[in-house]
Amino acid sequence: MKKLFLIILLIITGKISHAQFYLQPRQTLNVAITSTEEPVVQTALQIFSRDYQAVFSGRVLTDSLKGNIIVGTIGKSRLLENILVDNATLYEKKQGFMLKVLKDGRLLVVGNDSHGTAYGLMELSRLIGVSPWEWWADATPEKKTSFQLPTDYTDIQFPSVEYRGIFINDEDWGLMPWSSLTHEPWYKPGRIGPRTHERIFELLLRLRANTYWPAMHECTEPFFMTQGNREVARKYGIYIGSSHCEPMACSTPVEWKRRGKGDYDYVHNSKEVLRFWEQRVKETAGQEIFYTIGMRGVHDGQMQGAKTVEEQKKVTEHVLKDQRELLRKYVNPDITAVPQVFIPYKEVLDIYHAGLQVPEDVTLMWCDDNYGYIRHFPTSEERARKGGNGIYYHISYWGRPHDYLWLGTFSPALLYQQMKEAYERGIQKIWILNVGDIKPAEYQTELFMDMAWNIGKVEKEGISNHLCHFLQREFGEEIGRELLPIMQEHYRLAYIRKPEFMGHTREEEYHTNRYRIVTDMPWSRTFIQKRLEDYHNISDRVEKLAQQIPENRKDTYFQLVKYPVQAATEMNKKMLYAQFARHGEMDWSRSEAAYDSIVTLTRIYNTGYFNNSKWSRIMDHQPRRLPVFEPVKHSSVLEPILEECSPLYHWNAMDADKGTPIACENLGYEGRAAAIGKGTGLEFRFGSCPTDSIEIEVRLLPNHPVTDDGRLRFSVTLDNCAPQVVSYHTKGRSEEWKENVLGNQAIKKIVLPISSKKKHKINIQALDEGVILDQILLYSVSNL
Repeated sequence: MKKLFLIILLIITGKISHAQFYLQPRQTLNVAITSTEEPVVQTALQIFSRDYQAVFSGRVLTDSLKGNIIVGTIGKSRLLENILVDNATLYEKKQGFMLKVLKDGRLLVVGNDSHGTAYGLMELSRLIGVSPWEWWADATPEKKTSFQLPTDYTDIQFPSVEYRGIFINDEDWGLMPWSSLTHEPWYKPGRIGPRTHERIFELLLRLRANTYWPAMHECTEPFFMTQGNREVARKYGIYIGSSHCEPMACSTPVEWKRRGKGDYDYVHNSKEVLRFWEQRVKETAGQEIFYTIGMRGVHDGQMQGAKTVEEQKKVTEHVLKDQRELLRKYVNPDITAVPQVFIPYKEVLDIYHAGLQVPEDVTLMWCDDNYGYIRHFPTSEERARKGGNGIYYHISYWGRPHDYLWLGTFSPALLYQQMKEAYERGIQKIWILNVGDIKPAEYQTELFMDMAWNIGKVEKEGISNHLCHFLQREFGEEIGRELLPIMQEHYRLAYIRKPEFMGHTREEEYHTNRYRIVTDMPWSRTFIQKRLEDYHNISDRVEKLAQQIPENRKDTYFQLVKYPVQAATEMNKKMLYAQFARHGEMDWSRSEAAYDSIVTLTRIYNTGYFNNSKWSRIMDHQPRRLPVFEPVKHSSVLEPILEECSPLYHWNAMDADKGTPIACENLGYEGRAAAIGKGTGLEFRFGSCPTDSIEIEVRLLPNHPVTDDGRLRFSVTLDNCAPQVVSYHTKGRSEEWKENVLGNQAIKKIVLPISSKKKHKINIQALDEGVILDQILLYSVSNL
C-alpha cells in the first residue's frame, strides 16, 4: 500500500513539474502582464481576450504578478526577471516572439520588442482556432471543448521582412463609400475614419503586419486630417507610410489644395512647399512613420518646374537635403534612425539612373509594372546599402492598358514567384501590397503577409498547400480539400485572362476610341467553348458545396469563394455568349442573363445572408463604369468566328524530355511553367512533320530582367541547326508590353526549315537569368 501511494505521488509530481498548458470552456483565464507594456501589447491582449471569449465562453482577467499566461517584453517587464529567456534565436531580429509552456503548465508569451509580444498573443489566437479574417470575412470562430499545448512546447518566430503592410488604393468604389456611408456614417461620401482604421489595423496585427499606406485619392479625406486616425495607429503599433507621390506623410492630391500656396513646384515655390511639409512633420513628430522622401507632381504626375532629367535630378537632390533637415530638426537628430524610403517610380527612375545620390541610410523601394512583374531588382551595390531595399507590389490596379479593381483574381502563383525572387535578390526591408479595398483580395493579402513574415515556411509548404490550409481553416478539412482544385482552376483561368479584360477593351488609350468598344476576343470557337465549360464546372461545384456550408460560415463562403468564382464565370459567359451572338450563332438572352446574374450576386454580397448588410457598398461590380462592365451592346459581325488552328505538337515547360526545369508551382496557362537556369536548356522531342517549314511559338512569363545588365534572352535550336537568339525584354508601356500583361505571356515566333527525318528535337536555352518558359507550340507553316 505504501508502495502504491509513492507511485501515485510520483505520477502527480511528474504532472505538476512537466504539465501541459490546458484550456477548457467557461474557464477564467488569468494573464500576468505589467502596465509598462506598450499600447500595441495591451491592444493585442484585448483582441485575444475577445477571441478567447468567442471560442471558450470564458473571461480573461489580468494580474500584474501571476496568471495562467505570462506576457512580457524583454527589457520592459519585471515578470521575466525570474524566468530564463536565453534562446539566442529570439534575439536575432526585431519583432520576434516565443511561446513556451513552462514546467508548471503556464504559458509564456515573450517578445524581444513590443511588436513581437503582440504577435505572440495573436499567434495564440490562431492556435485556438481564430482566423485573421474573423471580422473581415465574417469567419465566426468555432466553439472548442478543449485546447492544449504539450509539455515543453516552444515556438519561436520572427519576420523575414522588417516592415510589412498594405496600401489602400482606388478606394472610390469600395472601401470609401462603405466606410463613410455604412460602417461609420459621415455626412457625405468621402471619409475613411478611425472606426474603419481600427478594423484595418486589427487585421494587420492578426496578419503580423506593421505598416500602412492610407487611401490618397481626391475623393477621400486625408488620413492625418481625419480626427482619430492617428491615435488608432498608435494603439495598434502601425507605421504610417505613403506612396511615391506623397512625401513627408502628406496626402498631396487633397492637402495641397487646402494647405498649400501657389504651385507645387520646388523650382519656383520651394518656400511654400517646404512649409507644407514642415507643418506635417512638426505635428506628427512623435508618430511611428516610415517617411517617403523625394518629390513628384501632384497625384502621380511628373515633377513641376523642371523639364529635363538633369534639371529634375538637381531639384531632387535639393529636395532630399531639405526634407532630411526637417526630419533631423523635428523627429530625431540622428537622421539615420528615422525610417525613410525613396521610390524610383516612373520618371523618378530615370532621375535615379542619371546618377542621383540617395543617402546610404535611406531604403530604396522598387516597383512592379502594375501587373505583378517586378521591373528592377537591386544591384550588388544597392543590396549592400545600409537602408536596404523594398518593394511596392500590385494585386489591384487602375490604369493602362486596363484596370483590374473588381474581383481579386490576381494569380497567387505569380505573386509567390515574384516575391520569392525579390527576397532572394535582397529586397528584405519593406514590402507593401496594393490591395485596393482589401476585399475581395483576402487570400492574396494573407499569402503576401505570410511570405513577408516567414518566407522559408511558405517555401517549404508550397503554394498548393498554403492555399489548402487557408481553405481548410475557413471551411474545415474535407470541404477545404474539395475547394482546392476549384480555386486553383479559378486562378488559372483568370491568369489566362482576368474578368476585367474580357471586353477586349483598354483604358486611358486617349489616341483612339477603338478600345472603348467591346469586340471579339481573338480566340477560336474550340477555345471559347472549352473556357465556358471550365467555368461552368467550377461554378457548379461551388454551388453544390454551398449546401454543405454551416449557417455561421455562409457569408464567409460567399465572400471568399462563391462571389469571386461565380462572378468571374458570369463575366466570361456575358462576353463570350455575346461573341457568339454577334456572329449570329445564338440570341443575346444568355449574355443578358449573365449580366443580370452579376448584378444579383453583387447585391447579395452587399446585403449578406446573416450579417445584416454589414458590407453594404463595399462591392461594386462596375468600378469606373467601364465598357466591360456594362450589358453588351447588340451588334453583328459578318466574318465567322475563328476556327481552331491546332498545333502539330504542344508542350508545357515541365514536359521537357531532357534538361532540368525548375518548377514554378501552379504558374502558367496550364500550371506547368518552369524556370531555366542561365546557360542551361530544355529539350523537347517530336516525330516527323508533314511540312518543310515549321513555326515554333515560344510562350514565356512576361517578366523583366533580373540582373544588372538588363538583358532577357533565350535561344532556340532545332535539331543541329544554328541557334536562333531571341530577346524579349520590353520597355516602358510599349504595345508589346501591354499585350504581354493582358495575356500573361510573352510570345515569340520563329519559322525554321525542317528535314524529313522521323525524329527531331527543339532546345530552349536560357542566355540570361530570369527566363521562365510556359509553353511551346509547333505549327506547320503551310497550315497557318
